[in-house]
Amino acid sequence: MKLIIVLALVALAIARPDDGKYDSKYDNFNIDELVANDRLLKNYAHCLIGDGKCTAEGNEFKKLMPEATQSKCGKCTEKQKVIVAKGIKAIKAKLPAEYDVLLKQIDPETKYTEELSKFVEKYAP
Repeated sequence: MKLIIVLALVALAIARPDDGKYDSKYDNFNIDELVANDRLLKNYAHCLIGDGKCTAEGNEFKKLMPEATQSKCGKCTEKQKVIVAKGIKAIKAKLPAEYDVLLKQIDPETKYTEELSKFVEKYAP
């Protein structure tokens, strides 16, 4: 159930053809700054939901979010896994209504909820 948001943030870039991972250009995305800023976090959440404006990064995250959610961030680098997990954890804690909407959009049958919960616990304890 803890899958969404920054899975969108994990959904971090385009898959690199050489190793099947997402592009490392977002490995240094400042997730701590994002989760510390409630206004910014809310803007990203609404971008992902589809009812708010998106930054260039937000648009990329939104495109990759479904695949990243279903694969438990399988194409993410280790840094991206931490970024995604922290983002998901923050959205769930600070924006529960937005989190619920994202969850319903990405995992309406709750197929990935348990595995994503474990993912967040592992990468954002």
